Amino acid sequence: MKIAMVGQFPPHVGGVGVHIHTLSKKLVEMGHEVYVITYPHKEIKDIDGIHVIGTKGLNVPGVRGLMFKKNAKKALETLIEKEDIDIIHGHYLFPAGAAAVEVGKKHNIKTYVTAHGSDMFELYKTQPLMRSTIRNVLRDADGVFAVSNALRHEIIATGVVGIAGKTKISWNSVDINRFTNHPNDSFRKEFKLDDKPIVLFVGNLIKRKNVDSLLEAKKISNSDYYLVIVGEGPLFKKLKKKVDEDNIHDVIFTGAREDVENIIPSCDVLILPSFSESFGLVLIEALACGKPVIGSDVGGITEIITKDVGLLINPKDVVSIARATDRILKDDELRLIFSMNARNRALDFAVVDIPYDEVKQ
Repeated sequence: MKIAMVGQFPPHVGGVGVHIHTLSKKLVEMGHEVYVITYPHKEIKDIDGIHVIGTKGLNVPGVRGLMFKKNAKKALETLIEKEDIDIIHGHYLFPAGAAAVEVGKKHNIKTYVTAHGSDMFELYKTQPLMRSTIRNVLRDADGVFAVSNALRHEIIATGVVGIAGKTKISWNSVDINRFTNHPNDSFRKEFKLDDKPIVLFVGNLIKRKNVDSLLEAKKISNSDYYLVIVGEGPLFKKLKKKVDEDNIHDVIFTGAREDVENIIPSCDVLILPSFSESFGLVLIEALACGKPVIGSDVGGITEIITKDVGLLINPKDVVSIARATDRILKDDELRLIFSMNARNRALDFAVVDIPYDEVKQ
């Protein structure tokens, strides 16, 4: 079959891109032909047998989404003129999902959309003007996928007619061959770090990820550790300024990295203190590397972190974050138990789910 994906894709970094790449790669291995229409980037190229199509436009916050919807539709139309596309799959309800559904409906092509989290938890909830658009996407899609039970419940709560019957779970998955529990100290060597523990955060530097609280927790922690923050975003400069002004020691900002699999093995614990999270892909990546994890007691995170691999915290309580960090760093036995169970927990997410009814696995 010929399948067209729409959404974020490498070299763009982020969980959505990883999800599309993993699914597309598996489909290609099964003998299907996959095309991915993604955001503009100067380094767009085909990878792993996947045909990658970059759109035109500017990556400017505020207008990027609207431009991508328009340009993704145009790219889809061009692709359909050349190829007999069997399935269109939009990742993230707007703009990619909206573009996919509109073109799919026009050409009578089976169309699916995947909600990845902030499209429902933030866009739908906090921007009233977007609600009718997102509801229309959910209504017109032939099938809707959610990356966690928490997100599925959020979608069903919209009350769109028939939504419960066509919405199913499609878990994120982890590449256990890329993320392994083999020793790797390349990151420590790169930054010339001693053997002091490393607490690692990986993600976009946006308000929802709650990195500010990680800095506050470090100020009151009873443990001496490096806090490594991997990622970029609108709060990058503000967070670095806070570190300087508050004189918070041993905080390392790496910026965006494409080699997270080489960074996680150097850490002692990975933490994700988000205010909301549909899943938390980086958590299962850390577990695959045999690392304990700390995450907020919210959304899809609670579906990943079991009591034998990590701790849940209240993201609104800095003391809760500091105490959980101290507990893991100071209790060698607990940390060992979490580490021993981590890889097995990651294996629960190692199989790539092919969500389409038309595609036999």
